[in-house]
Amino acid sequence: MNKPISLMLAEDHKLMRVGLKTLFEEDGAFKVITEASCGKEAVEKALIHKPDVVLMDIGFADINGIKATKAILEKNPKLKVIILTSHTDANEVTSALSLGVYAYVIKDINTEILKMVIKSVNDGAVWLDPHIVPAIREKGGSTIPVKQTGRAAFRSQHANLTEREYEVLKLVVDGKSNNDIANLLSISEHTAKAHVCSIIQKLVVDDRTQAAVKALKEGLV
Repeated sequence: MNKPISLMLAEDHKLMRVGLKTLFEEDGAFKVITEASCGKEAVEKALIHKPDVVLMDIGFADINGIKATKAILEKNPKLKVIILTSHTDANEVTSALSLGVYAYVIKDINTEILKMVIKSVNDGAVWLDPHIVPAIREKGGSTIPVKQTGRAAFRSQHANLTEREYEVLKLVVDGKSNNDIANLLSISEHTAKAHVCSIIQKLVVDDRTQAAVKALKEGLV
């Protein structure tokens, strides 16, 4: 059995921490090794315990999660931080992504998807919640190239995508509709839609926009 992914929960609401800890304790793939209820404590415990992945809230009363993340990554840049918050403000999104966090997740995320995001981040992938895509667009996409791994690495990480799905994904990144894709590849619109649905499932994202963002972040284009 693989070693569980060690987690730190940095969250000021005790009920939220308890809920997350219970969620992860019920799954042998994860182990919560430490918790923090404020920004200062998050910095201290992250550097002491060195978890595989940090789940970081933003809205702390002392120093916010973005400043705490900055302090953590300045001391340990290899630590993988996931922002888990209800905040979708463009400036906060931009600030967090510019620090090099691996994922920005909104708290109403499905719990099974959250687990998959953590596993992906632990493997070195990046993930953006669809809810923050408008904030990225507002900033002109300047926050996207955080950890580009290159076309070869992307193909290695997502070897389950077929050659046709790569073609379709590149067109999705270009903003093409299913009808556009069908015309460009000389396939039916139904087939184009089926390829897009398969890509979304294989990349563990929620929609075509998220698939495009993930492809951009991981260096496919």
